Amino acid sequence: MRQRWKPAVTVAAVIEQDGRFLLVEEETPEGLRLNQPAGHLDPGESLLEAVVREVLEETACVFTPTALLGIYMSRFIRSARKQDVTYLRFSYCGTVSGPEPGRRLDHGIVRTVWMTPEEIRAASDRHRSPALQKNVDDFLAGVRHPVSAVYTDPGLYDPVEKS
Repeated sequence: MRQRWKPAVTVAAVIEQDGRFLLVEEETPEGLRLNQPAGHLDPGESLLEAVVREVLEETACVFTPTALLGIYMSRFIRSARKQDVTYLRFSYCGTVSGPEPGRRLDHGIVRTVWMTPEEIRAASDRHRSPALQKNVDDFLAGVRHPVSAVYTDPGLYDPVEKS
């Protein structure tokens, strides 16, 4: 039987404050890269729970999603691992608290950095994902969808057995 193809489902947070966007600088197999706080959806977790968790792990800040920015699909070959990867990314925008004192950043995260749209565009060779720039551009263009556009069935937390 042929194996079913599945994209990697990820979440990302687009956080703007005073004309700057919160990014993380992280170690990757391709070297030091820039990205929005982002990561994979874990089993038994809603997309909103995932994005709040990822922001906390990568920035030590509590994220409050205010809108769904969009859903982005990208594919690339990870040269360091020779992997063909397709990502389905749910990007949310919102606000953050200040960093929690003493909270360590996730493994591989070197630091957080606030960058202007111009600085982000100038560093395009260091973007971890092609969605990074598209997310910033969409945010600046005023793209917003209600958070409720993504429905999480209660069965995610209490699965119903089917016979």
